[in-house]
Amino acid sequence: MTKKKDIEVQRVTYLRGPNIWTYRPVVEAWLDIGELENFPSNLLPGLYERLTAILPGLIVHRCGVGEHGGFLERLRDGTYAGHILEHVVLELQNLAGMKTGFGKTREIGENTGLYKMAFRTRQEEVGRAALAAGRDLLMAMIEDRPYDLAATVAQLTDMVESLCLGPSTGNIVDAAGVRKIPFIRLTDGNLVQLGHGAAQRRIWTAETEQTSAIAEGIASDKDLTKTLVSSCGVPVPEGQLVKSAEEAWEAAQDIGLPVVLKPYDGNHGRGVSLNLSTEADVAAAYALAAVEGDSSSVIVERFIVGEEHRLLVVGKRMVAAAAGESLWVTGDGKASVLELCNTQINTDPRRGDTEEFPLGLVTPDTSGEIVLELKRQGMTHDSVPAEGQKVLIQPNGNVAIDVTDKVHPQVAAMATLAARIVGLDIAGIDLVTSDISRPLEETGGAIIEVNASPGLLAHLKPAEGEPRNVGEAIVDHLFGDATGRMPIVGITGKHGTTMTARLVAWLLQISGKKTGLTCADGLFVNGRLLPRDGFSDWETGERLLLNKNVEAGVFENSARMILSEGLAYDKCAVGVVTDVSDFADLNDFHIDSENKLYNVLRTQVDVVLPDGVAVLNAADPQVVEMADLCDGEVIFYGVDEHLPAIAAHRQDNQRVVFERKDGVNNSIVMAIGHEEVGTLPLSPLVPPEAVLAAIAAGWALGLTPDLIGAGLRTWEASPKRVHH
Repeated sequence: MTKKKDIEVQRVTYLRGPNIWTYRPVVEAWLDIGELENFPSNLLPGLYERLTAILPGLIVHRCGVGEHGGFLERLRDGTYAGHILEHVVLELQNLAGMKTGFGKTREIGENTGLYKMAFRTRQEEVGRAALAAGRDLLMAMIEDRPYDLAATVAQLTDMVESLCLGPSTGNIVDAAGVRKIPFIRLTDGNLVQLGHGAAQRRIWTAETEQTSAIAEGIASDKDLTKTLVSSCGVPVPEGQLVKSAEEAWEAAQDIGLPVVLKPYDGNHGRGVSLNLSTEADVAAAYALAAVEGDSSSVIVERFIVGEEHRLLVVGKRMVAAAAGESLWVTGDGKASVLELCNTQINTDPRRGDTEEFPLGLVTPDTSGEIVLELKRQGMTHDSVPAEGQKVLIQPNGNVAIDVTDKVHPQVAAMATLAARIVGLDIAGIDLVTSDISRPLEETGGAIIEVNASPGLLAHLKPAEGEPRNVGEAIVDHLFGDATGRMPIVGITGKHGTTMTARLVAWLLQISGKKTGLTCADGLFVNGRLLPRDGFSDWETGERLLLNKNVEAGVFENSARMILSEGLAYDKCAVGVVTDVSDFADLNDFHIDSENKLYNVLRTQVDVVLPDGVAVLNAADPQVVEMADLCDGEVIFYGVDEHLPAIAAHRQDNQRVVFERKDGVNNSIVMAIGHEEVGTLPLSPLVPPEAVLAAIAAGWALGLTPDLIGAGLRTWEASPKRVHH
């Protein structure tokens, strides 16, 4: 037992897949609350007031009451430290910008002071840090000590920003989630796999596996891009490629003033200077563009009058558009340009230095474009404008005003044509026009750039106007009507699960699918044994999901794996449960009864898709109970056709698989209600329960009785292991 009135975190586990708590990853903590077991919250003077004062957001926590303020009601009436810690940790994650809401706390035994607590987290390191900080905060509130919440939130926020998916990638992943398409993060950055196995697609922020490297190369060559786009009738500004300030001025005079200078191979608008009319301005702009680009080559273009716009093209359609605006400050005769930017521009809550903000901070002392613009006005960042004097800080920048609904169809068509000419499946099209609602030929507008890997934040969080769910468009582009899923069969229980898994994999393999299998015998792809050195069961399972050659997967899942890591997949087409028995080796998880084991193994049924099937052993009463938990269909199997569950299921005209004992020639019968649709021989070399379960799983996957029969005849119970 810990010291009086203390909380000791004894064990912390990150459950990376569906588990006994929920479908999503959680941190599970084992807590010893010591003497606090004798002091619920209503017996800790002042705790309610201190906790609600430092974390006012707790008011929205519903808790078991199920309504706004539910947790505070529990806190007022009396609840225990483990439960309170759960909500403190959730709120700290919310304050750090990682929205979560799920948590549960359960006592281990009675009056022991030991609890299991689980809470949802979107990133393991952040979750663990929030747990440690939450414990310290709660103890400070219990002991009436000060606590620096701002420092904690700042630390957790930094972790969220550095470790979690960026907002653009997050939006795409969330859009996939709405369509129930699973995702796997492949790196610590924004490289993400959507879907499983051969059905997967990959994204890297606004790039996809369909984004051509050739197209990206063309887009980075601004001069080549203009040549190709112009050749197809898309209006572009006249321009020349130059390699010195002198050449730039000569080109500007040939093209006609004013002009624009920008790096030959730049991106994101860096090093671009607009509306240049003097030799000095052109020379300064050349120097800036040459520094920002990867080469000394600079493009000089005709300056087009109008506002800059960014149109996002996904696939063959324009899905969002944003317009820019010029930035000004107004002098007061006292403050410098830098001070005016900080008080008149940077105080805008939409501005910040991270990806969470739609607009960036304005830095007139370090931004080359702004320094040049001020110089053209005879100023620097230290200059003090007169009272009422307007100073242009940035022309045509800050593309963050949504104008999607105003875009003329001809303008949208030109943007999509430009993206196709370059070859990009996702492109940011920069164009200048005085009126986006009119054709470019009427306004004299033109497309000035075609960008690969465009930023999405201006469309997700525009400074003004309606946000656009561009992630949805990207997911639709990648998947069409597909689900991103491959057939997955999950098998759990104690007896015959390995044999069942191997036989199901064989049936899938002879049906023509490249099949992955992970079971106690090893990791296989189409019968080939793969090395699994150093991989946990969960990691081995994930390897199948990552494999682009795998068209179907079969997973044997032990109770220990579910308890220690969770399932490797989020959902499955078929979930098989063979039995609820033998919990002797699970004492270290406090699993000491069949009822507790039931709550572990039911996870396999909980994750069956609505159009999937649970395959359940009719001879085990607790397995039979799991039928009510399944969102999809249920197929019962059993060694006796007279088992109550099978008889009732047949009465309801549902599918069953059972052994018919006719003396010497026992057989397996597949039936829908009272109609027998298939009869198969029973091999004496294989335990009948394993064969029955495998046949039911194969049937659930749409395999015919004839194909299943062929699989049984050709399957080797002890095949040779082939290594490659």
